[in-house]
Amino acid sequence: MLNQAKGWITSLTDLALTLLALAIALSLLVGAGNMAFFGNVVGNITDLVATLGRSGLSGLIAVGIILWLFRKK
Repeated sequence: MLNQAKGWITSLTDLALTLLALAIALSLLVGAGNMAFFGNVVGNITDLVATLGRSGLSGLIAVGIILWLFRKK
């Protein structure tokens, strides 16, 4: 049962990352203002990176944790 739940979570994460990549590509192609469903994805990612960059060591640790969570096994 735990393996099945883990499989669902992995599938949902893969879907979310695919949708994120699609939103970034569409935002760059048509502009953030023309996307009702995806919103300002590129602006949000830029703000996140800027916030983590201002955080110094804690931002670097947060980036490491995020990368660790999303790595493929």
